[in-house]
Amino acid sequence: MNIPSDGLTDEEIREIYRKYRKIAVVGMSRNPEKPAHYVPRYLMENGYEIIPINPTADEILGKKVYKSISEVPEDTEILNVFRPSDEVPKIVEEALKKNFKVIWLQEGIFHESIYKAREKGITTVWNRCMMKEHRRLFK
Repeated sequence: MNIPSDGLTDEEIREIYRKYRKIAVVGMSRNPEKPAHYVPRYLMENGYEIIPINPTADEILGKKVYKSISEVPEDTEILNVFRPSDEVPKIVEEALKKNFKVIWLQEGIFHESIYKAREKGITTVWNRCMMKEHRRLFK
């Protein structure tokens, strides 16, 4: 798949990390080998609050796991997505019912439905890893 650029500058990405601290992670994994586990763990270790979303787990990294986006507390700022691209339309629909400031699709994830969130004023990032970008911009 040929994924277009999200068009965000390094400074805009830096601003997301500086401004927002609460990250809900859709598809967070219990398996420490998977990026959907070690990326949120890295973010936790760097001072971010992680809110796991996984319908098949109760606790990950000592955190209460929410079964769906709709259960996530209202003051959560970033929705970080570790789900296949074909699930993005449903995720965007659910996310638009909440008050997220940023929807961030991990590396390799993109669907045109993300533009709907951007049109509503939500900052949208895609095809980027939150851990790699943080390391690149802050380490």
